[in-house]
Amino acid sequence: MKNSLSPNLYNNVSNCKVLVVGAGGIGCELLKNLVLTGFSDIQVIDLDTIDVSNLNRQFLFRKEHVGKSKSQVAKESALKFNPNVNIVAYHDSVMNPDYGADFFKQFKLVMNALDNRAARNHVNRMCLAADVPLVESGTAGYLGQVTVIKKGLTECYECRPKAAQKTFPGCTIRNTPSEPIHCVVWAKHLFNQLFGEEDPDQDVSPDTEDPELTAAAGESALEKETEGKEIERKSTRVWAMDTGYDAEKIFSKLFRDDIKYLLTMETLWKKRRPPEPLDYNNLSDESPSSTNDMRDQRIWSMKECADVFSKCLAKLKTDLAAQGDGGMLVWDKDDDKALDFVVSAANVRANIFGISQKSRFDIKSMAGNIIPAIATTNAIIAGLIVMEALKILDNKFDKCTAVYLNRKPNFRKKLLDAGRLDPPNPKCYVCSAKPEVTVVLNTQKITIKFLEDKILKSELGMVAPDVEIDNGLGTIIISSEEGETEQNNDKFLSKFNIINGSRLKCDDFLQNYNLNITIAHVEKLEDEKEFMVVGDMAELQAKLDENSKKKEGESSGATPGNTSSKGRIGSVNYHSNLYTKQILVIF
Repeated sequence: MKNSLSPNLYNNVSNCKVLVVGAGGIGCELLKNLVLTGFSDIQVIDLDTIDVSNLNRQFLFRKEHVGKSKSQVAKESALKFNPNVNIVAYHDSVMNPDYGADFFKQFKLVMNALDNRAARNHVNRMCLAADVPLVESGTAGYLGQVTVIKKGLTECYECRPKAAQKTFPGCTIRNTPSEPIHCVVWAKHLFNQLFGEEDPDQDVSPDTEDPELTAAAGESALEKETEGKEIERKSTRVWAMDTGYDAEKIFSKLFRDDIKYLLTMETLWKKRRPPEPLDYNNLSDESPSSTNDMRDQRIWSMKECADVFSKCLAKLKTDLAAQGDGGMLVWDKDDDKALDFVVSAANVRANIFGISQKSRFDIKSMAGNIIPAIATTNAIIAGLIVMEALKILDNKFDKCTAVYLNRKPNFRKKLLDAGRLDPPNPKCYVCSAKPEVTVVLNTQKITIKFLEDKILKSELGMVAPDVEIDNGLGTIIISSEEGETEQNNDKFLSKFNIINGSRLKCDDFLQNYNLNITIAHVEKLEDEKEFMVVGDMAELQAKLDENSKKKEGESSGATPGNTSSKGRIGSVNYHSNLYTKQILVIF
């Protein structure tokens, strides 16, 4: 490789220290490329261990490596290509506080080979904090992308809003599923209720507060319709334990009794096919699919589903007991017991609601949010990462591009399409000079703990936030120091006089990241949403006013010039229903 690079570039390559984040599909190819290109000081970090399902595309791993650290085995295998390279492997999460800004500052370049957005967001912020160039990458089947991120010169990873992972209203999951994915989500919720981390939002029991019931029947009619039909509210885990995880009792409760209860909600079935309860001791042994000897490809009969369900319950019960008091299991698509539990439960529920059943292979893809990985795609993307890295090390940032790998040649007959790197978004809530964002929620229903876990950490990507109310008093409601503000967790935002227009100052010491949040209070959001992250108040209000004018014009025949005070965010008499219909996510 020395003869292929200019003397200056080769010297830069051989003397720089680089960090590779991720040692999976892209990471394996990337490590091989780096050691063969001449990089001699490499550090790699990955939290995962090797699974059998990795072996078809992550070529640095063999069968004997299953269960071992990905980063460590990748290091050992890559050294066989060039034993003179210094590789340091970390079997750890890159989001661990040990890897702060000072850790990132030691590298000349960081290369991402990740498969999840949370880690990508975090590495993006760490590279911005350390002012280290980042080569970001990703693949999805035959598609792939590589781009360069440099503080102040290019867009960061979070400059453009990413499409949110699709979610479904709880009432659809619990009461009126209509697609296979609804049944798969319900089955995963059931796993967590029985064996994992219990979450009230993942309750699998019939939902008596279904908005469709209220809207169609009215409050008084709803009370009459469900009168005397209430199911005793009891933790699913506690109830299952009381039965000794008895398969027949659990099956009968979920797939017979709960379904019969749903049928009493007659409003739901006026325009839908009503579900049909199943009897554990009277199940069909006919498979809806054609004969196929491959268990993963054929669709199981209801009797086979019940048998698998029973066996998985027993095995998972044993696994849970081994965790000790307070222990829990984490659903893993590569754990046969956990996967088979979801496959069997999802297909039984699908059968009940007249929804097409799916094979084990298909449900694994849906439940694991899997897009089948293509080894050649990973190889191409890893090669492009190194090419962009060489441009950076040759001080040719102006030559760096965003490269897209297409499944088929585009209109210009290209499989690889390169475009210019865009400048930073001046309104980005991560890399702009004054990061700001507005969060729309009901301050009387959102707790401090919800704010920390679901909004700051999950939605806004923080790791260790400290939050202070910007009221001149320095009131701290969330501290990254363990236990300091624990007493605030279950209190609603309104208890701290956080109202419409209140400002919160958020600081994440690990990411060296500061964010100002403006709270926009509403009584209720559409589609059962608990909060929304939007742009600044002025943009939001302008869009709201524009949509309000259109809506009023359509309903009253008014001219576009007519205006209305309804929907005004700062108004005391603010019309929340209009607002929830008009609100848009704006960045």
